[in-house]
Amino acid sequence: MPLTAVDLLQAEAQDKEYHWTLNFGPQHPATHTTLRLVLTLDGERVVNAVPHIGYLHSGFEKLGEHLDFNQYVTIVDRMNYISPMANEISWHHAVEKLLGIELTARCTWLRTVLAELMRIQDHLLNIGTTGLDLGAFTAFLYCFEQREQIYNLVEYASGQRFHTSYTRVGGVMFDVNNDWIDRVRKFVKEFPKTHAEVHRLLTRNRIFIDRTKGVGYLSKEDAISFSATGPVARASGVVRDLRKDEPYLLYKDLDFKVVCADGGDCYARFLVRMEEMSESIKILNQLLANVPGGPVNVDAGTKAVLPAKPAVYRSIEGLIQHFEVIMPNRGYDVPKEEIYAATESPNGELGYYLVGQDGTCAYRARTRPPSYIHFGIFPHMIKDHMLSDVVAVLGSLNIIAAELDR
Repeated sequence: MPLTAVDLLQAEAQDKEYHWTLNFGPQHPATHTTLRLVLTLDGERVVNAVPHIGYLHSGFEKLGEHLDFNQYVTIVDRMNYISPMANEISWHHAVEKLLGIELTARCTWLRTVLAELMRIQDHLLNIGTTGLDLGAFTAFLYCFEQREQIYNLVEYASGQRFHTSYTRVGGVMFDVNNDWIDRVRKFVKEFPKTHAEVHRLLTRNRIFIDRTKGVGYLSKEDAISFSATGPVARASGVVRDLRKDEPYLLYKDLDFKVVCADGGDCYARFLVRMEEMSESIKILNQLLANVPGGPVNVDAGTKAVLPAKPAVYRSIEGLIQHFEVIMPNRGYDVPKEEIYAATESPNGELGYYLVGQDGTCAYRARTRPPSYIHFGIFPHMIKDHMLSDVVAVLGSLNIIAAELDR
């Protein structure tokens, strides 16, 4: 006899008799931010995982329709707040593509330096907290000490340690001086020592290897199918890096390799991030060997570009130019076009889709954040793993909740 609907429901209930539901988050030390996973468990084996977002929703994208292209930099800072300047560089990269603005040589150099410092900063936190979640406390201290050095560099350049709001349309807030460049040189020289210490603490650590190797496997085919990017994709053998494939800033002139692995597990993602930091140091050494001079902002005669602050404070012409740019009834012409531009952020492809309209605000400002894509892969990666593996897989994806909700 064919099974009836009642028979199917009874069979399903019998299958689920020994299953139980566990809420992982939104408040849990290993989530680091406010995200939630509803786990279905068979004992300690994860049968299913349903990711929930929305606990940190701030209306970031809607604000893009009300803030002009310079004001909105304060918002993108708060998306991936682990490496905020990387977001700023990506945002103004898209805006300048829409407005057709070409950066000066010094600004291009400076943004490239900051982009690589942000890559190191982001990877340091991810590696440190991943080790911390798995019980390796010492590596976390080594990583955070180096993050403090980058914070000092960022503060010296912008006046802010965290949410810098440093980039502007056509340039940056302030130029940097030779003392700042010397400090970057010092950091680049000293960083490999700490990098080697973290390698010694984790790379051959038996416990760390057991907790990460073979855990959270993602095949190359699945990485492509799920639209994974950055270290998550490259650890699965996907050879894609926007710095090489769609060069921007100075990357087309730099010698570096795209770091890939074929393990596809948490351990491979850790190794990729470790090696990417070494490549970033290699890039910084090349940049520091050839520091261009000249202005850091494009000509203030370009209506979309804010004049330098000293000019605003000390001359009537600078003050007039400032108001010409920021006043909504004045402003500058924005093409009625739509564009998409992306950069290789520390977490993967970070892109912005912009639709121009009359006025200095976008009609639509849409973000393509890596964390949102990668969080959707989590249920596929955690299935049939143990409950204790949740923190390892989640840490290897480096999910930032503010990128999820936007």
